[in-house]
Amino acid sequence: MNQIPDRLAQVRKRIAEAALACGRDPEEISLLAVSKTKPVADVLSAYEAGQRAFGENYLQDALPKIRAAQEPGIEWHFIGRLQSNKTADISRHFAWVHGLDRLKHAKRLSAQRPADLPPLQVCLQVNLSGEASKGGVTPAGLTELAAEVAGLPRLRLRGLMTMPDPGTDPVDQRAVFAGLRRLLEQLRAGGLALDTLSMGMSGDMEAAITEGSTMVRIGTDIFGART
Repeated sequence: MNQIPDRLAQVRKRIAEAALACGRDPEEISLLAVSKTKPVADVLSAYEAGQRAFGENYLQDALPKIRAAQEPGIEWHFIGRLQSNKTADISRHFAWVHGLDRLKHAKRLSAQRPADLPPLQVCLQVNLSGEASKGGVTPAGLTELAAEVAGLPRLRLRGLMTMPDPGTDPVDQRAVFAGLRRLLEQLRAGGLALDTLSMGMSGDMEAAITEGSTMVRIGTDIFGART
């Protein structure tokens, strides 16, 4: 039995309830369905249920799905770690990149973005925990990187993204997300027109929405456990 439409409906219900609980309009929050490791049939099932934005971590898995799923309005987001040897394909096949944290990669994406496509929408990934094993620019380096990326001709800087440590304490979850929101507000105060906070996953979306998330990235709760 195909459970994806029901799961998708439940996730949308959670988003709406979390938004209303903190006085926000549910329409302010986009749902990114993280389809990594899942077959194209699952993507198409979610598409038929009204989902349009899909997130992929692994380029080699994503490209066959992108080629197979050419439905109107479908939108692909790259949410994995960037590598220089993959920026050309990412720039050609995705509408968004969420994990940008180096100027070198930003310059490559801008230079390789085809002229017949709209600018590539990007979020800067911020490492709020300071762990060396995690991707992301440090808060101290964010302002300079944001200014550089905002000036690149084939990119449009939309906002910030973070990948916090897994945790179940809502107070701790909210503290991390509030930190990212404050950084976005600082960049806006400096003159950057940003509108996106990509934060919140299956286990912490309510905390993220309470602290201002505009896009939650949900995989398991829509597509089931990954193999």
